[in-house]
Parts: sequence; C-alpha cells; structure tokens
Amino acid sequence: IRLYVKLETAANTIITMAGEKIRLYVKGKIINYTRNKNVTRHKTSLIEIEGVNSKEETPFYFGKKIAYVYKAHTKKAGPNGPTKFRCIWGKVTRAHGSRGVVRAQFRKPLPCKSLGAKCRVMLY
Repeated sequence: IRLYVKLETAANTIITMAGEKIRLYVKGKIINYTRNKNVTRHKTSLIEIEGVNSKEETPFYFGKKIAYVYKAHTKKAGPNGPTKFRCIWGKVTRAHGSRGVVRAQFRKPLPCKSLGAKCRVMLY
C-alpha cells in the first residue's frame, strides 16, 4: 500500500510518497542591511521570502528562525566531523514595507558576501 501526503506551501502544492524527505524551510533572499543615511546595522537585515508578496502574509513568519549557510575555506569541528560549511542563525522580527519583506536580527553580523545570497526560513 502506498500512502500519499499532500502538503500546502507558500509557493505551490507538493505531492510526495510517504517516507520521502520533506523540506522544513522556505527559501529566502538577503536583500540588504537595515540602514539610513549615516548608519548601517549589520546585525539586522532585510529578507525577501519566496511566495510572500504583501504585508498581510508576513505575521506567520514572525519569530521563525533563519539560517544563512555558507562555505568557508578552512575546516572546523562540526557535529559529524570537520566541515567547511558554517551557519549564522537569526530570527524574523517584523515586517518592512508593504511588499512582503521582513526584518531579521542575526546573532553575529552577516558578512558583506551574504548580500543577495540565499537563506533558509525555518517553519518550526
């Protein structure tokens, strides 16, 4: 007997067979730091979430964790042995503007190579 699971996501409907891995995050894009004429705040960034197009859709993501995963040159200790992949964690704090962009606060300041890069907005 094959069981089918139907999942509703922000972007589309995905039909998978039972036992297959399901993505627990929504893709996002780091647009810029929050800034004004004189000051740039590197710990707070603007994130564009895939499938979110208005301010009314953003409250669902408030408090959700964000992961910026990147690859470094040197290996460091990881849970499954040495790895080149690193992660900076953050949290969605509030909406920004009216077209579905959110502000996120990160534990460490994001590097400038992260601007325009992809991030993961966790759904748990």
